[in-house]
Amino acid sequence: MPPSAKPSTPAPAQELPTPSYPAVESLIESTSAEEVRAFFAPVKAGLAELKGPKVEQGKKAQAAVARAEELLELLVETRERLIAEAKGGKGRR
Repeated sequence: MPPSAKPSTPAPAQELPTPSYPAVESLIESTSAEEVRAFFAPVKAGLAELKGPKVEQGKKAQAAVARAEELLELLVETRERLIAEAKGGKGRR
């Protein structure tokens, strides 16, 4: 007779540490969406000037930079919106 399979109880999930990104947090707290765009402008211009065999790598880097810029702008705009809502007394409580 084969040994009966005991139902295994799942181990309790360990609580994961909350990720912390102090550099990103301080950047978001201290800049506006326009400043984020200005920050990425020279990088995007430099990538656009690439020639020769580096063009393909430059295109991939441009896509990554554009995505990073988009995400930072979204975070900054969300922060600005939340601050405006808190000052205006609008929103759920």
